[in-house]
Amino acid sequence: MTEEEKTEWFSEDTATFGDRLAAAREAASMTQKDLAKKLGVKLGTLRNWEDDLNEPRANKLQMVSGLLGVSLRWLLTGEGDGIDLPEENHIEASDLRDILLEMRSLRAQMVQSGEKLAQLEKRLRAVLSDAT
Repeated sequence: MTEEEKTEWFSEDTATFGDRLAAAREAASMTQKDLAKKLGVKLGTLRNWEDDLNEPRANKLQMVSGLLGVSLRWLLTGEGDGIDLPEENHIEASDLRDILLEMRSLRAQMVQSGEKLAQLEKRLRAVLSDAT
């Protein structure tokens, strides 16, 4: 994999902040629990960052960058000093992009389904409370 392909894989168009955070954490051989503890945040908070449900504040971003040995710029945009990918010449960048796009679409569908489920649960509770 060329340096350009490595940069493209973690670019803002291809990978999210959460993708880069998880990759850097794994490259540093840390579990989510380890990193959360070192940052002084709850495990759920770190999971939300990696799942792109929330973003850390600036002071935590700086800590993450230092702990994982990547630049802040790379975490945010995919440009600059990041992690080295293992050589995997048999994987095409377009295949990776397609998988990421499908995963993002599925995640969005799951969020919408969760919201719809919450609305239905609220309606059910209202109906049940009216019936009693």
